[in-house]
Amino acid sequence: MAGLPLPLCWAVSSPTSRRDVPVAACRCCAGRQAVAQTAELRERARATPTGKAMGRSQVETAHPSKQRFGQRVSLVHMPLGHTVTIRPVDDESPLITRLSQCAPSVCWLRRGEGMIGWGVTAAHTCASAIEAETWWRDFVESARVMRPRDAEEPLGASKPADDLADEPMAGPVAFISFPFAPDGLYEVIVPHIVQGSRNGHSWQTQWDRRADDVSEGGAARDDTASLYSTARARGTNWVPADAESLASQPLAFRSGNLDREHWLAAVAAAVAHITDGQLEKVVLARDEVAEAATPIDVSTVLTQLAQVYPQTWTFYVKGLVGASPELLVRQDRGLITSRVLAGTIAGEADDAALAQALSSSSKDLAEHEYAVASVAAGLRPHVTSLHVPEVPFVLRLPNVMHLASDITGAAKPGATVVGLATAIHPSAAVCGTPTQAARRVIAELEHMDRGRYAGPVGWVNASGDGEIALALRCGQITDQTVRLFAGCGIVAGSDPEAEWNETVAKLRPMKQALLSQSND
Repeated sequence: MAGLPLPLCWAVSSPTSRRDVPVAACRCCAGRQAVAQTAELRERARATPTGKAMGRSQVETAHPSKQRFGQRVSLVHMPLGHTVTIRPVDDESPLITRLSQCAPSVCWLRRGEGMIGWGVTAAHTCASAIEAETWWRDFVESARVMRPRDAEEPLGASKPADDLADEPMAGPVAFISFPFAPDGLYEVIVPHIVQGSRNGHSWQTQWDRRADDVSEGGAARDDTASLYSTARARGTNWVPADAESLASQPLAFRSGNLDREHWLAAVAAAVAHITDGQLEKVVLARDEVAEAATPIDVSTVLTQLAQVYPQTWTFYVKGLVGASPELLVRQDRGLITSRVLAGTIAGEADDAALAQALSSSSKDLAEHEYAVASVAAGLRPHVTSLHVPEVPFVLRLPNVMHLASDITGAAKPGATVVGLATAIHPSAAVCGTPTQAARRVIAELEHMDRGRYAGPVGWVNASGDGEIALALRCGQITDQTVRLFAGCGIVAGSDPEAEWNETVAKLRPMKQALLSQSND
């Protein structure tokens, strides 16, 4: 390998060989000069004793010292020569019940269907959506994929192998969570084991190896996958001994960066900016902090959200957990869908008078029109056809109602769900219009870093299809602390008190899920 130029990425030596091994530069690095040599490099490496050691272990590369929020972009975990096996399974138990068996590393559920993942095979933190998508494409292209017909012994012998051929979730998948602002951290997680269930079919996707030295977030790897196997053997009611519940433990809530008085003033200031003609709409958010006496039990939180809010997309990626009612974009073999929400009223789902009031509110209809127009404008360059409903419908959730529009279309060849999400985000539903003016007002008035709140979150498969929601009704878990978020669209007719009450209603799902732990 002496003839190959060293890339700007650096390689950590194989723990077996203790020798420094140059690897092809990832495309996120400035050099980008060795990408075309990846296949040749791997073949040469495998033909040598050092290469054999590399094949058994993990090669890590690091993005060159870019700073994001005071920390260097984390290691890129790039295992070489991985094999992923997809098998149907005979398991009639609801997917949601498996959350109680062992704490997951990722989750994506809606109406009881979706995916739950345990452990981490690979993870990547980078500085843009393009870098994240390129990393995933390179990773999955280097993998060997074994379908049921290739596997020695399918887990569900009575399930025909072809049953999963048309299921986009049944195969190699990566879970993504991107920031609201473009200068944030972009996270990609490839779970070690994924159990999925949809449209009457259940399956398991498993990579042959886990990350050797590090797991999600860079900490020492845990034994989630082995715990999961033990849980399956012991039954659905068993949980790991160290998975402490918050039962009978106090849970305290406090204001975040802005208390009630200052947030009301921020809304009034935003209305003034709109009245002055600086912009038409801006979405202002606020945060609250929940502190517990013991680490948060994410399994309980996910179970509560999925059960109480089945119409939403319940998600968990890299500590961000929530139940989003808004689908940023779905791509399934060229067909795309985007559910746009804007315009909200607090109340019970069966209150017909409130639903009528929302659907006839000129303020809410204007707010919704801005959001729909921004999503449609972002999609048009990437589609051959697009259908935009003329009138929204009322989406009824247990605690609020939203004006909603489902935009559908046909994607141009080569489109990917991550690319489409990048084209749309940030829409007027989470930022405002015009976008740049809204960004400036948000920076002026919110006084907080949104992080990955209101950013894209979801999954993508090997062909570039997938589902990506907006990270709403969510919280960022850090040990015993959860930072909760809620926002609302501000237009010329907005009333600060009413907008405050809307955020209170939007915080309720996460608060209820956290408080449910103390009632178990």
